[in-house]
Order: sequence, then C-alpha cells, then structure tokens
Amino acid sequence: MEASFTLKVMKTKELNTDMRVQIISLCEDAHGADFSKLFEYLPWDGLHVIGYYQETMVAHAVRTTRWAQPEGLPPLKTAYIDAVSTRVEMQGRGIGSAVMRRIVAEAVQEDYHICVLETDKPRFYTRLGWEIWRGPLAGRSKNGLVPTPEAQGHVLVMRLPRAPAMDLTGLLTIEDQGRIW
Repeated sequence: MEASFTLKVMKTKELNTDMRVQIISLCEDAHGADFSKLFEYLPWDGLHVIGYYQETMVAHAVRTTRWAQPEGLPPLKTAYIDAVSTRVEMQGRGIGSAVMRRIVAEAVQEDYHICVLETDKPRFYTRLGWEIWRGPLAGRSKNGLVPTPEAQGHVLVMRLPRAPAMDLTGLLTIEDQGRIW
C-alpha cells in the first residue's frame, strides 16, 4: 500500500457538502453508474470509511445498521456495507482492501453480528474473508417476504465474533427499507 495513503472515519451527519459531492463522484467513477441519490438513502448515523491518497479522496465505503435474519435465527444486528468504491486508476494497490478491513473492524467494535453487502464483484470480497450467501434471499416487508432471486450469488456475508452458527444455504432475509439489498 502507498505510504501517503490515509483513512478517515466519519458519520454521514459530519460530511459537508463538498465531501458528499466528492463521494458521489468517486462512486460514479468506480461504478459507471448514477449515485446522485446516495445520501437520500443513508441515515445520519451511517459510518463512512474514506481513503485519501496525497489528500485526494480515492476510496470509500459506508456502513448502515440493518437487521438480517438467517433461517432459523432471530434478526441479527447487521453492518450493511454499501457504496464501496475505489477510483479506477487507484485500484490494485491495496487501498480498497484497507477500506474494507477498517469498516469491518469498526463493525466489530460496535458489536454487530455480521456484515452484509451486495456486489457484482464477489472475488474482491472473498479474498478478504467474505462468504457468498448460497441460499435463497428475500426482503421482509409489512406484507410478508419479497423474494429477490436476482441477488442470488451477489450477497456476501462477513461473520464477526458475535455471529452465531449459520447455514449459508438457508434463506437470508433483510428488512425492506425502500430497497432490499
């Protein structure tokens, strides 16, 4: 990893307008997708890990609290990880890995049971110890379960020290917050 690389940890409510614009730009650069509404979905207590290289923002991930429920278990306090991004020209240098290790470490300190994310690039995460959820997936809404077969193979879990034993081939549900995964 680069010597002039640093990490900052901040809550959503602490981010000024310029930082929010930089995060949106970073996410759009990394994913080639529209992230303009990102902050409409994030609660004020979302936790951002931001990577800087020579004082330029080059990497980001955010954690929000959700409640995932593996089959046969009660809902677990879940660190839902989102907007994981590294500027394209900075990828492959260990920067994204450092951001992910830090966001997981923060979740451990805050007594989460598991971390969960959805991605179309599972290989990056499995190298870091994440596991692909192989069972069916669904959202929990006030009207019952909403199956999400399109997310199959793209939802990953990181077991933290407080995680109970769970079957990765069973049903995994998460509360519907206007979006599911």
